[in-house]
Formats: sequence, C-alpha cells, structure tokens
Amino acid sequence: MRFTRTKALIATAGLALSLAACGDAGDEGAEGVDVDVAENAADEFEDGTAMKEFAESGEITIGVKYDQPGIGFKGATDDMPVGFDPEIGKILAADLGIAPEDITWKETISDNREPFLQSGEVDLVIASYSITDERREVVGQAGPYYVTGQQLLVKSDSDIESLEDVAGTEVCSVTGSTSLENIEAEGAKPRGFDTYSECVDQVLNGTVDAMTTDGAILLGYAAEHPDDLKVVVEPFSEERYGVGYSQDKPEMCQWIVDTITEAQDDGDWEDAFEATLGASGVDTPEPPEMDECPAA
Repeated sequence: MRFTRTKALIATAGLALSLAACGDAGDEGAEGVDVDVAENAADEFEDGTAMKEFAESGEITIGVKYDQPGIGFKGATDDMPVGFDPEIGKILAADLGIAPEDITWKETISDNREPFLQSGEVDLVIASYSITDERREVVGQAGPYYVTGQQLLVKSDSDIESLEDVAGTEVCSVTGSTSLENIEAEGAKPRGFDTYSECVDQVLNGTVDAMTTDGAILLGYAAEHPDDLKVVVEPFSEERYGVGYSQDKPEMCQWIVDTITEAQDDGDWEDAFEATLGASGVDTPEPPEMDECPAA
C-alpha cells in the first residue's frame, strides 16, 4: 500500500535565495521539499508496465535543465539540481518507491529533449518542456503541471518597452525552443544558443538586444543582475509545461497525471512551488487542469 505523503518544507533558505539573488541558486543546503517515499510500490502496478519496472529496479533517470534558477538549476559543486521541475520529478519518483538520492539526474537542454526520450537516454523529461502538438507526434507529454508565459529580458537602459519594439532587433533564446519561433513571428531576428546562461551573457555584453523565454525563468536572471537587467512586456504566449515520456510506454501518461493530480489535491504541488518559484515573491497560482491522456 502506498503512503499518503506528508511533506515538510526543509532547508529552503538557500533555495529562497535562488530567485532573490540567483548567484546563490545552487547553494549548498538548498534541498527543496522533503518527500515520503512509497513502500512496496511495485505491488501497486500491473506486471509488464514501465512503472512496475521502475519500482522493482529502484532506478529512474530524469532529464532536467541545469541553468534555470527556480525551474532547474545545478551548480558545479552541487549534488543534485534544485527547482520546481526537480521537485515534480521527486514527487513522481517517490510514488515509484524511489528516493530523491536514488534518482539519476541528467542535464537536458531544449534541443535534445525528444532525442533523449526516443533513445532511452532518460526515462522522463521535466525541463520547462512546453506541450505542443508537434512534440506529441514524436514523444509523450503528460500535463500541464505548470503554465507560464513568454516575456523579454533586456538591459536596464534598453529602449525596448513593448513587444512592437522588438521588430528588427536581435533576440536570443535556446535552440529548439518555441520561444524563438514566437519572437520571430513578432518581427525579431532570432538567435539560438545551447543554454540560457549563454543567452544572458549576450544581452549583458550588448551583442543581442534581448532574451526571450518564459517569464519565471527571466525573473531569476533579472534578480541575479538587478542593476543591469529587467523584464519587460506582459506575457504574450501560454506555455504549458508537461512531463515527457517515451511513446513506447504509453501507460506512463495516466500514472503521471494521477500522481501530479494527487499532489495538487494534497498540497504537495503547492509546497513544491512555494519552495522554488514562489521564492521570487510571486503568488502561488491555482494548479492547472491536466489534459486527458490519449487511449493507450
């Protein structure tokens, strides 16, 4: 029988600094939210399912971002990533009877999320992974577990104040993201980089005019450079973050939906948000309604 999770916020001081002063985002002690791990989890799943296999092996590999303060961040000397996405990963793994320290975390950038799932390099992708029809043609995506929107990060003295101002300017984001497609549609010249950190550096040194991605991510970088950067324009897209899984394991969709829905109902989702993105001072949103899974 699975445990009903009882959680306690622990050691969030370091994590709280992650968005207030993002240079500390990977500080030692930023452990996030504690989770109770299900006992005898394998007994709860049908034979032959991926969940049964994970629960029996006690192993799972989860792909997350390492350079997004508040979402997914891992410093060079940190043992594991911190942020809202890793917290969702911990909730899912705990339902399989897998403790946080037994999760194999793998850095996953925007451009390799589908290849990693298709090749079996990772079992799940929880990496600010917006749900799109195109992606659902090649991988499974369950969710959304979080909804945000695209904005702009510019230098503090920038003349860019509205979305109309980006026409003809160079705007960067990470290669493979929907953000580049969206900003190109607004008339900007898109520039793709492997990581958000590279993109931020280009804005800071004036090589490009702005960076664009989800607002929650940009707020973290603006907090890291409060005298040099600012976030502008109202959100102009809706990004629905989902959990990626292999299409070879369609049964995982309903398990992901059920486990996250349970976390939304019992307060675990809220605890995870408040310990990560909520540390920026933003209000905790209502958890989004999850999509129905396709017939397996």
